[in-house]
Amino acid sequence: MLTQNLGYPRIGGQRQLKKACEQYWAGKINLSELNDVARKIKEENWQTQADAGIDLIPCNDFSFYDQVLDTSLVLGVIPQRYAPVLSLVKTNSEIDLYFAMARGYQKDGLDITAMEMTKWLDTNYHYIVPEFTAKQEFRIFSEKIFAEYSIAKQQLGAKAKPVLLGPVSYLLLGKEKEEGFERIDLVKNLVPVYIEIINRLKQQGATWIQLDEPCLALDLSKKDKEAFDYAYRAIANRVSGIKLLVATYFEGLLDNTQLAVNLPVTALHIDLIRAPEQLEEVLSLIPDNLQLSLGVVDGRNVWKNDYEKSLQHISKAVEKLGIDRVIIAPSCSLLHSPINIEVETTIDPEIKDWLAFAEQKLNEVAELKQIIAGNLKLLNANKTSIEGRRASQKVHKQTIKERVAAITEADATRSSAFPIRQQLQHKRFNLPSFPTTTIGSFPQTDDIRQLRAKFKKGELTLEQYESAIEQATVESIRWQEEIGLDVLVHGEFERNDMVEYFGEQLDGFLFTKYGWVQSYGSRCVKPPVIYGDVSRPQNMTVRWSTFAAGQTDRPMKGMLTGPVTILQWSFVRDDQPRDVTTNQIALAIHDEVLALEAAGIGMVQIDEAAIREGLPLRKAKRLHYLDWAVKAFRITASGVKDETQVHTHMCYSEFNDIIEHIAAMDADVITIETSRSQMELLHAFAHFEYPNEIGPGVYDIHSPRVPTTEEMVALLTKAADLLPARHLWVNPDCGLKTRKWPETKAALENMVAAARQARKQISTESVI
Repeated sequence: MLTQNLGYPRIGGQRQLKKACEQYWAGKINLSELNDVARKIKEENWQTQADAGIDLIPCNDFSFYDQVLDTSLVLGVIPQRYAPVLSLVKTNSEIDLYFAMARGYQKDGLDITAMEMTKWLDTNYHYIVPEFTAKQEFRIFSEKIFAEYSIAKQQLGAKAKPVLLGPVSYLLLGKEKEEGFERIDLVKNLVPVYIEIINRLKQQGATWIQLDEPCLALDLSKKDKEAFDYAYRAIANRVSGIKLLVATYFEGLLDNTQLAVNLPVTALHIDLIRAPEQLEEVLSLIPDNLQLSLGVVDGRNVWKNDYEKSLQHISKAVEKLGIDRVIIAPSCSLLHSPINIEVETTIDPEIKDWLAFAEQKLNEVAELKQIIAGNLKLLNANKTSIEGRRASQKVHKQTIKERVAAITEADATRSSAFPIRQQLQHKRFNLPSFPTTTIGSFPQTDDIRQLRAKFKKGELTLEQYESAIEQATVESIRWQEEIGLDVLVHGEFERNDMVEYFGEQLDGFLFTKYGWVQSYGSRCVKPPVIYGDVSRPQNMTVRWSTFAAGQTDRPMKGMLTGPVTILQWSFVRDDQPRDVTTNQIALAIHDEVLALEAAGIGMVQIDEAAIREGLPLRKAKRLHYLDWAVKAFRITASGVKDETQVHTHMCYSEFNDIIEHIAAMDADVITIETSRSQMELLHAFAHFEYPNEIGPGVYDIHSPRVPTTEEMVALLTKAADLLPARHLWVNPDCGLKTRKWPETKAALENMVAAARQARKQISTESVI
């Protein structure tokens, strides 16, 4: 019986990659120094997996920014607008082209936008979306996969297993950039390059190659299924003497089971954490020559594996297939997990015993193999931990359970319909057309971070810390007034993260010191762990929102994170339904909204950036999720007066298939990301005739480039062609926490100028 891992965190235990990339972008280190950091991380990762006893260890799972962007570079899928960058970097390195595609390029007389970014299936990881044209050509452009395998082979020998996004999922996760073709039709042009890559890796000595095909777990068209069949039969006809493993995850195969088990490959990986029920059908259809990799250790959550449950799956597979055809693995790449629980010295020891991070998950995979071989001591120790968590009094609070059980429809309904609320809000705030605002956060400078760190270490008193935060807040308010923003924010200088900040003040959450997970590029987050019933013991944001509001005569938004986003961006308890946990959080946020209103805050933004992210991958499962997710948001906003304006924000999502549910949230104003897609996302809102107000982002905050005023006016013109101009707000795509002040100021000044031009050029009487 083999063990394998599908992927490993690449940021480093101290976020070394984040720091090195940002230093490289700032010109503080050179390419050689950046590569040194990367090499050390890769070598440490490989050694950790080897020490754990993993038989097949992934390589090429490392990325400086994103594995899908890596694939685009390997395959030569470089949009034409980067041709000038390509010519510039020929004498330097392809890494600058790579980062230009991810972040945009604004120097050397060039101003080139970044590629579009969106969520990786239903995770909080973001990938760079491949761009395809009708005559798209594919060729091996980057040598990264071959160079990395060569180094891994020296360290690991036959255990080194190259990983690459599979050809069909690569196409399906991309986007057509011109009309008149379907990207899946490019499969016949693409497959020969995959064949060349596989054969080259074989020549280098690779014995196994992992091809990730997560789209096998999605709803597929007839043409999509034919593409899978074509691609893998074409590869099988031109490749021999190497073992191919196709990996699926995040959902069951369902109606794609027959297709998946009959692909001409050596092994198939399935996710038995997300879809344990699929094992029965897979085993009933599996051919005699296919090995089966069982994803029994949760790669996306932090709870210790229940060995008894996992062993039931393994035993069932062994009984059907024999021990030699079964592989034990995590459910997916461990990219989505923190690295090592052992370095966490401040967590309650009882709760810590329930947890497993990436290193521990490797050990769980190895221990399951040892238990199969007869080591019952490991099984008994695991039973003790599992039973201890189940019985702990730290998990269950009866009063919270009773409050959730008592929720009614009235608890999720505003007192009046939107048109009535809109009139009252317009009268109260008296804003101009195309009102300007931001999404909430301003740059978290090194000074602000050091301030927070000193306070946590006890080097500053509470009075000293709060005085400094007050000063930063006042400065940001004065600057917002100076440039002419209509609705202000306090900047969130007191907040470490939009979820962590709230979790620290809610009961039922715990926090790690080093539990970082990559979100995109160099952006890392430290998700809280929801281990028990959730409640709000005291006000969380009222102190800073009221302080900020007292510094200006302009409207000041109170800033909150919504219940679904807090759920999605936390590691969630797995011992009760997710909707129950969400409703507990919703009631806590509801209480905070009412407290803000009582303190005189007239606008409250409840961010639900992750509501689309939580959508089940299969359409048949979506309605149930959307019903409880939308209701949870409505619970947070119910109870406020009609003249209190409720905002929400969503970022990097496709809304076409859930637009009616977005409307059902009944937020007075929604802000969304639209700049990278050139307002493309607005078509869904226009087609639906979205009734409430909307702020389509005109400024891509995930890139350091500063958009021009003319560029933003053009985007607003596109927006006004699709939606009533009188309903439009002007704002960036997302919060500005990760940006630098010089680019932020320049971009927002241009944004305010764009709104002023729009007021002159675009009639607010326009309709769809």
